[in-house]
Formats: sequence, structure tokens, C-alpha cells
Amino acid sequence: MPRLIFLFLLFLASLLMLISAPAYYLWLLAVMVGEYGLLFIAATLVILTSGGLIKSKYNIVGTFTGILALGMFMSPIIRAYLISRQLPSNIEKELNLQTDHRVEPFTFSKLFQKDATLNYKTFTYANYPDISLTLDFYAAQTKVKRPCVIVIHGGSWSSGDSQQLPELNTVLAGKGYQVASINYRLAPKWHNPAPVEDVRAALIYLKKHADELRIDTNNFVLVGRSAGAQIALLAAYTLKEPGIKGVIDFYGPADMVWGYSLPAPKLVMDSRRVMANYLGGYYPQVPQNYKASSPVEFVNAQTVPTLIIHGANDPLVAYDHSRRLSDKLQQYHIPHYWLKLPWATHGFDHHLNGPGGQLSTYAVERFLERVAPVKGAN
Repeated sequence: MPRLIFLFLLFLASLLMLISAPAYYLWLLAVMVGEYGLLFIAATLVILTSGGLIKSKYNIVGTFTGILALGMFMSPIIRAYLISRQLPSNIEKELNLQTDHRVEPFTFSKLFQKDATLNYKTFTYANYPDISLTLDFYAAQTKVKRPCVIVIHGGSWSSGDSQQLPELNTVLAGKGYQVASINYRLAPKWHNPAPVEDVRAALIYLKKHADELRIDTNNFVLVGRSAGAQIALLAAYTLKEPGIKGVIDFYGPADMVWGYSLPAPKLVMDSRRVMANYLGGYYPQVPQNYKASSPVEFVNAQTVPTLIIHGANDPLVAYDHSRRLSDKLQQYHIPHYWLKLPWATHGFDHHLNGPGGQLSTYAVERFLERVAPVKGAN
């Protein structure tokens, strides 16, 4: 009986690969199941083989349940492999980029590797009367100026910091990019457009110190996750900074007006309250603020190339945000690529060597090659 119970619980966890998590802690579990699936596969196999030769209805039902769970735990790995077969050619087509087909978007062996992190230096880039803002700088090993990636963290516009998910920063610095992960002014004390103004301030600081930091000021790319993606998109589309060559959107809310009409499940997050804290009120009170903070409203013929990355099982930021942004970019013939991850949830890139993490990192590297390539020797 205990065997059946454990296998049934694993089966319930595996269902998170098919449906969006209905509650906050189940969402956290979904991140683990999707990107650390080897742990769940191992646990299922251990319990499955513990039945021995005992023949009982509980054992038979447990074995059947465990096999179903095992299949669903393996599905992200299988689907990542299948997506990876077409990913290089799809990116080539959408971004007009010749990719190196010797680089594999996904490998099974990488699932066993630990994500690496690099040391960084912290600089104060803006001083306001009531707060000073810092950035963490991950330096590429180079003596010449290189493109700079500015990373904007998530956290519902009210939490999080520049040290969130540093693994991608390490990867990009290893590829020759200078990386600046910034802090910005948080809600509810500060409202939009304060964070976008902070991005501008970071750009000014990085340009001013470009010689000592070895930054190519003609080549900046913005990267944002969740709330940070909304900031990154809005900054890239509205600042009119010629040095911004592209923007990367990890599961960001691109249409704040539409997003208010389709809130996240309350047990996961009170998204309307979160938006109200950021925009100074609920939509009926300040509708103009919601429109002014919606990146889709600012897409035009001059919009910079965009990479969109989103998991279909995201319970915090609806998948349709990315569809709406992709459609608007398509309308204006803006070079862009939307990496769709059918099993993935919000924050899937917590583990860069997981199925979704490998595919998204590959897409980010190829996109950067397209919009801000690293040139020349170190």
C-alpha cells in the first residue's frame, strides 16, 4: 500500500507537465519536475523496482501508475530533444542567421552537469535622493571592447534583485559578452516608468565607463525575465537608443491591458493587485498607465529584433502575452523568434542545463550572434 501511495503522489506531480499549476507551491514543484526531471525519474524507478515479485492488486495498480508517471517525467527530455532537431534551422529562417550546426541545442549528458557561476563586481550606477542603484558586472576575458548584455530581473516589479539566476550571466560572459545585471526601483513605492528610467541610467553609466569596462557602446542587448521582461521590452521599444540592438523576453507580460482582463489564478498570484502596485491603481482607475506600460503598444517599423521565450504551462504570465507580441512583431515584419516550450512553466530557466534551460540558452546565444556578434580576438 505505501508503494501505491508514493507512486500515486509521483503521478500527480507528473501531471504538472500537462497542466498549469493551480497554486503557488505547485508552481514551484512544476519548475522542479520540468527541469530537474532526472531526480523524479530516479525516484520513480526506485519505487517501481521495490515491488519485487509480490503479486497483489495494489502492486499491479501501483506499477501501472508508476509507469504513467515515468513517461510524463521523461516527456520534457523527449520533447526538448525533438524541438532541438528543428531549432537551428528554425532560427536560421526567422532571424536570417547562419548557425553552426556542430553546436547541439540539447544533449542528454548535459542534464547531469551543474550550472556554473562567475564572480562579478558591483558598481553604483545611479544616485537618487532616496535610493542608490547598483549593477553586478560580469566581465568577459578580453582586452578589446565587446557587446554588453543588460539583464533585468523579475519579481512582480516589487521584489528580486540583480543576483537572481546568475548562471546565464556566467555563460554569456564566457562567450565574450560583457554582462551587467541591474537593480531598479521597486513597487509599490515607485511606479512605471521608473524602472525604464533606471535602464536609461544604466546605459548612461555603462557608456561613460565603456573604456575601463571594455564595452562596445554601439551594441547593447536587453534581457528580462517576467516583470523584468516587460521592463526590457518597454525600454527597448521606447528609449530610442541607437545602441540597443535587440531585446530578449523570458515569459514577460507584453500586453498589460489584455493581461488585466485575464488574471492569474488567485492561489498562484493576485496579478491584478501586483499590476496595481506597479501602475499606481487598478485598470478602471488608471487605464492610461496600463496602455503606457504595454510593450505591444509601441511596436512599429523601427522596433529592434526580439527573442521571445515562454513555456505553455505558465500560470503567472499567460502564454498568450507572447502570442500577442509575436503577432504584432510579425505585422511590422520585425525580425523575431518565439521559442515555445510546451511543458515549461514560469521560471523554467532556473536550471540552465535542464531541458528548457538548454534550449533557451542556445536560442539566446544564436540571437546574440545575429544582433550583436562578438568580433575580433581577445
